[in-house]
Amino acid sequence: MIKNIYIAGPLFNVHEKKYLEEIAEVLEGAGYDCFLPHRENAGIDPNELKDNNMSQSTKDAIFQNDVDALSKSDLVVALVTGQDIDSGTASEIGYMYASKKPVIAITAEERRYRNLFTEGMFSTSVDNVSDLLNEISKIDS
Repeated sequence: MIKNIYIAGPLFNVHEKKYLEEIAEVLEGAGYDCFLPHRENAGIDPNELKDNNMSQSTKDAIFQNDVDALSKSDLVVALVTGQDIDSGTASEIGYMYASKKPVIAITAEERRYRNLFTEGMFSTSVDNVSDLLNEISKIDS
């Protein structure tokens, strides 16, 4: 049964973060527990997150926080927009694939070829957030 969902995607601008938050809002509204990396920085100094010169201990804490969340998750929902699939998002997809857990990609109706190796790890893909719940129910049945 799917309960915990890790939401993966690029975090390079306000638009991307807001889209990821919209995904979380829809999923949490349907009763799922979601991990959204930029929102779930437990124990990490918020001031250091704004700095491009993070300490190694902060980098290590973020890494461990994300790995722990991936391990506990039943599913990844990955935003795969942009010129190429974000390297961090691709890593999260690969982790879940290797863990034999499903990955739903959100393409946001972009029309482009994607990295076929990474795309091969998707359980399925949807064009937009409104299609997510239906796809999750198919995987969870």
